[in-house]
Formats: sequence, C-alpha cells, structure tokens
Amino acid sequence: MRDVTVVMLIAMPRKTIWAGRIIGALVILFLTFDGLIKAMRLAPAVESTAQIGFPERLVRSLGFVELACLALYTVPRTSVLGAILLTGYLGGATAAKVRLEDPSFLFSVVFGVLVWGALFLRDDRLRALIPLKKDRLSRGQE
Repeated sequence: MRDVTVVMLIAMPRKTIWAGRIIGALVILFLTFDGLIKAMRLAPAVESTAQIGFPERLVRSLGFVELACLALYTVPRTSVLGAILLTGYLGGATAAKVRLEDPSFLFSVVFGVLVWGALFLRDDRLRALIPLKKDRLSRGQE
C-alpha cells in the first residue's frame, strides 16, 4: 500500500488576504520605481550603484533584471518563482552593502521579508508548504 500525503489548504480570513495584497502592492510599487530608475539610468541610481562598487555600465542591466523578477512576482501563477528570484536579487544587494559595512543593508533584508510575507498572507499554496502552527486536526494524530 502506498503512503498518500494530503495537503490541506487552510482558508485565511479576508483581512489577512487583503493585508497580503496591500503589502505586496507597496513592495511592487517600490521595486517598480527602483527598477525603472535603474533601467533609465537616472543619476541617483547610477551614483548609488557605483558607490557600492558595481560598474556604471551595469545599472541598466540590473534594472531590467529587477523588473523581470518583479514581473514574475506580480503574476499569481509565477509569484513563488518571482519571490525566489527577488530573494536572490535582494540578497546580492544585501551582500554588497554588508561588504562595505553600510548599515542600510537592512533595507534590502526588510524588503525580502516583505516579499515573502505578502506572498504568505495571500497564497494558500505557500501557507500549505510552510505551516506556522498546527491545525486542530493534526493535534490528535501525534
């Protein structure tokens, strides 16, 4: 006989789902702005990228990579892949800032947490993969 794993999707209150959508929208707005100023090579983006040690010629490419990851994050079907890629992107930003001992590295860490937090609040599939507390049904089976 084969073992069958059953995944229960736990319905979240509407307030929780809307909180995830609002947090996600704020993250998307900020990262869209950040990606666009890099893609357009605006002076603040070029200067800040050069300050952390990246060549200025990479600014536009970094902007397009950020926007591509963000596009995947905004589509519900590919949102988990987008979150994984944004985690890598933000992790690179964090590493660059930590290398310079710049305390603003926490900004990209917080955005990484917000990316996943928003997704966790609004996506049943992610909550099923990462249960933060046991449901009532599984307590009796221990």
